[in-house]
Amino acid sequence: MGHDHDDASDTTTKSTLSSPEDEPLNDEVLARANYQGERASITNMVTSCEEEDQSGQELGNVSDSLTTGSQAASGAVGARKNGTASSSDAPALQNSTIFPSREMSTNSGDTPTSQNSGLPKCDCLINNPPNISRIRRVMFECKDPIEISLEEFETYWPFIDNVWVKQRSNSSKEGHCTTDYYMCRLRRPTHRTSETRPLPEGKRPRKKRVREGGICNFQIKVVKFEGAYSTVTIARTPGSSRVHSHDLDYIDKVKRNSGLMEFARREAVKGYLPSSIYTKFQEAPAKLEEAGGKFLTVTDVRNVSAKWRIQNPEVKLVPHDGYEYQKGHGIVRKGGSESNGGSPVPSSTTPKSSLPPDTLSFPQFCLEFLEPYLPKHDERRPFPHVTLSYASSMDSKISLLPGMQTVLSGPEAKLMTHYLRSRHDAILIGVGTVLADNPGLNCRLEGAGGYGGLGRMWQPRPVVIDPTGRWPIHPECRMLRTAVDGKGKAPWVVVSPGARIHPQKLVMLKGYGGDFLRIMEYNQDWRLRWEAILRALASEGIKSVMIEGGGTVLSELLNPEYADFIDSIVVTVAPTYLGSSGVSVSPDSKRDGEGKPNAALNPKDVRWTPLGQNVIMCGRIRSEVSLNSHIQE
Repeated sequence: MGHDHDDASDTTTKSTLSSPEDEPLNDEVLARANYQGERASITNMVTSCEEEDQSGQELGNVSDSLTTGSQAASGAVGARKNGTASSSDAPALQNSTIFPSREMSTNSGDTPTSQNSGLPKCDCLINNPPNISRIRRVMFECKDPIEISLEEFETYWPFIDNVWVKQRSNSSKEGHCTTDYYMCRLRRPTHRTSETRPLPEGKRPRKKRVREGGICNFQIKVVKFEGAYSTVTIARTPGSSRVHSHDLDYIDKVKRNSGLMEFARREAVKGYLPSSIYTKFQEAPAKLEEAGGKFLTVTDVRNVSAKWRIQNPEVKLVPHDGYEYQKGHGIVRKGGSESNGGSPVPSSTTPKSSLPPDTLSFPQFCLEFLEPYLPKHDERRPFPHVTLSYASSMDSKISLLPGMQTVLSGPEAKLMTHYLRSRHDAILIGVGTVLADNPGLNCRLEGAGGYGGLGRMWQPRPVVIDPTGRWPIHPECRMLRTAVDGKGKAPWVVVSPGARIHPQKLVMLKGYGGDFLRIMEYNQDWRLRWEAILRALASEGIKSVMIEGGGTVLSELLNPEYADFIDSIVVTVAPTYLGSSGVSVSPDSKRDGEGKPNAALNPKDVRWTPLGQNVIMCGRIRSEVSLNSHIQE
């Protein structure tokens, strides 16, 4: 939604052009503000001073006067001591994780000097995590549950914490899981004009601007699992709106995130002028906007440095090396033009994030022909959407010999397969394929989790059908290595009640984030019932399953008795014949009531699409009538 209202102060120009003599604090402010020994960080202090009044108002305008800012900060510290709820209760900023270690001078005697500096350094003060802009948007929209590592959460959450306010009363802990609930900052009513409590003697009321627009009912829950493999899952709560009532730019205008303000604080404690810090920020506008600083003002920088300046009143604040104050121009580069008026300074301090060597480029060719056959997550159904997908030769063979890997897909079909994986919640294969191929069963497209994406984004859950527990799970198998490297999820292994699972194997798999699923139902052939397997996956939150093999699993599911559980089929046909010794995929032969041979299965809505050296056949198997009957049941 568009919003014309600007909550940021209109003091950027005036503050940047102020003289250095205006920056140090006067004795009157020092006498009123006693911050010595306070443990609260300056980030939390500023957060509180902008939002923590008991009337539930948003602070729309920060005063230019440091005296007023100090009084507001004092009130915020008092509110914290009284237990007032605050959005700064969000997970603490982990400097060692978010920001690479750099020398910081917090001693009052170690002040930077610009008098003897030479040429200006082209170093950028904003050191964003990789893909911060896209990941901020993903975490803001939260369309689907986001599963990330604890380290990734501590890295990226500070850059999106301005959106959320933590609800203390709803926090809960059960075993290794801790659940916290957050609501959108704009869920609270707009500013009320009357004061609900009297002001202390000598304290002036803060200037407040009414926040226009409605409220936002977007809510999320953050579930932290701490163990051998610690993860954080972010998802919408059942009563939440599907989308925000505003965009990310609007919330960035209302409130600055703590990740961005930490960049400013790190420079402030070195004794630099706030106007100099702000000027340096403006030299990297792209990085500033990516971090959510599109509406950052010099007043924001001044506020974040308030505590350190009060604790070190004898320090003379100076510009950065290579910069100086010029009356009428503000902070400018020495021997050059005004930094605000010139072109941004190029920066090479943050190297481009390197992708793993096995990364696949996202398909640049059209894949719209797949859409009618892919899962739709807004459907209400008792079983997951099931897609059979495999590569076959002209004589319906998937490999030359049992246990032998045979490449049948061209480069384009390979990208299509990984795209299909990204669109499903799980990949299912039989234990024979695992023993023969040792697959990773992940999505390697650029943008997926571990390949430039956030957490386990686009990564499906591997599911292995292993009724007797034949798979010798060990730490070096590709599926577990993929999970450890952050390039995929740990597998779930489906076993029968009679499977003998060594306790050490169980503990090891759970330590990597996987698990064993015991299925208690058999069919007439004493095989695990597919209906029970799919129901168990649905109960674990799996809404779509892509079944890739092997030959035994595919051939069984192509029988008409399973037509009610299979939604679609995608077959990559290769221009080759593998011969009679190959492993075939084919349902059992069928006969009609008179004993005459009959077709085993006839897919509907079939579409053939050339793709490189292959041809892709897509079709539907389950009918809409059977789907509706399952829903009614």
